[in-house]
Amino acid sequence: MKHIIALFCLALVFTSCEGDQGPAGRDGVDGDVGVAFEIERDFNSANAFQIQEDYGFDIVSSDVVLVYISWETVDGQEIWRLVPQTEYLTGGGMLTYNYDFTDVDYRIFLTSDIDLNTLDSSYTQNQFFRVVIVPADYINGIDTSNLDNVIQATQIESFKSLETM
Repeated sequence: MKHIIALFCLALVFTSCEGDQGPAGRDGVDGDVGVAFEIERDFNSANAFQIQEDYGFDIVSSDVVLVYISWETVDGQEIWRLVPQTEYLTGGGMLTYNYDFTDVDYRIFLTSDIDLNTLDSSYTQNQFFRVVIVPADYINGIDTSNLDNVIQATQIESFKSLETM
């Protein structure tokens, strides 16, 4: 009887179980976990001081979109800050770069307590942003304010131009 129980247990160990296969995952881009691209845009009254664009590809509703702005260059090193960012203007007032997103598009916009039309062009023209789209699980516990941390956690190898994606 002991041999039969032992054989039964052994057979049970070597029996594989198979269930429903889960939903298909998203293909990576060049082996990256996340998708990242860089844009240069202008803010003006014609676009209501906002940029709203489709991604041009599908994202999953649980993905997280992070937007970073090129804030300054120090000793040849570009400094990227997570949006929203607020600039306190020398003549008084505040300017905030902010963003929102859906699973179809993203929007980067300016808000201020002064008339946006009176802003110096250094705040509105040739603004560089990096947009990073990652599954939420990959940034859990990561300091997302640091772009380098996000790049490392998501294995992003390069920032492509949105126009070439």
